Amino acid sequence: MKIAGYLVLLVLVACISVFIGVKDISVTDIFHADEEQKLILTVSRIPRTISLVLAGIGLSVSGLILQQITQNKFVSPTTAGTLDAAKLGLLIAFLWVPEGGLFNKALTAFAFTFVASLVFLNITDRIRYRNIIFVPLVGIMFGNILSSVTSFFAYRNNIVQNVNAWLVGDFSSVLKGNYEVLFFSVPAILVTYLYANKFTVVGMGETFSRNLGLNYRQVVNTGLFCVSLTVSVVIITVGAIPFLGLVVPNIISLIYGDNLRKTLPYTALFGALFLLVCDIAGRLVMFPFEVPIGVIVGIVGGVMFLILLLRKK
Repeated sequence: MKIAGYLVLLVLVACISVFIGVKDISVTDIFHADEEQKLILTVSRIPRTISLVLAGIGLSVSGLILQQITQNKFVSPTTAGTLDAAKLGLLIAFLWVPEGGLFNKALTAFAFTFVASLVFLNITDRIRYRNIIFVPLVGIMFGNILSSVTSFFAYRNNIVQNVNAWLVGDFSSVLKGNYEVLFFSVPAILVTYLYANKFTVVGMGETFSRNLGLNYRQVVNTGLFCVSLTVSVVIITVGAIPFLGLVVPNIISLIYGDNLRKTLPYTALFGALFLLVCDIAGRLVMFPFEVPIGVIVGIVGGVMFLILLLRKK
């Protein structure tokens, strides 16, 4: 399927998402909507759909960058400790500056995520046995250490329930006025596209990159900056969404190859489409109740991850 096909499909699914909910609103109601319907559309439905698209694009592209930098198809924000670092940063911001706004919390989460990403890369550089499965396992262990630290501080401050709520991605609380921080991921995505060719070269190894005159460390740090910024704003807004950055880039790679500049638009659009479909499924499977999207993506992504593991084996 061409880019235009993905765009048309994304617009169609996004329109379907806008009209799904407990309050019945049809397409024809737009032209003669009452005040309540207008309020629901402008305050809840449309912001939710926009946040789904931005989060889907951002996390999918973040997974693609991490896979290029680490030269490993099984590394993603889920398997590199990135999500856990963002949660730890969010907890620290909540404890130290409880009255701080979303921007301050996002900034603290970003700082922790960026530092944790640098630590993870340093650990992987020291691994001699760089097996395709071993590296993400190290990332999972690293993430569990960060998660344990988060749980410890949460227990000491009696906010374990709040922290657990951050573990499950949920778009039901997205409203106008509390999701706009997601737009900070847009510049990161644009920078990723501008650096696409450089990330492709970095994916061939440090020695090869330096031989071509590329500043390897600068490109890697730029990629980590984009990933950290995107993951932080998603965690702040909707919580953790596992496996999205792992599964989507692998599926696109299987279909379209590994040319980053070519596959980046496909990865972004397919990630947004995948997240929208999972959100619609979560709203319909127990209608009028809603299953958090983190659960739906976790189940679907977990099954796909196992399939990819078996396929690689």
